[in-house]
Amino acid sequence: MLVLSRKQNQKIRIGNDIVITIVNISDGSVKIGIDAPTSVKILRDELYESVKKQVSEAQQSSTSLDPETIKKLKEKFNK
Repeated sequence: MLVLSRKQNQKIRIGNDIVITIVNISDGSVKIGIDAPTSVKILRDELYESVKKQVSEAQQSSTSLDPETIKKLKEKFNK
């Protein structure tokens, strides 16, 4: 893991297509802006983990969900 210190309005580049900007820092919170191609999925980690868990539970459920419901959960996960 790379750890960097940045000040407000400073940027970090990932490859040629992704730019992360520190928008605001206050009260122990940092607001960031992410400029990336629409093909790059960007999710908060807690949302990613929640959807991943829902998909896993649906696939392992003894009261199997229909394939369409599992497909919808996977689509939500991949957005």
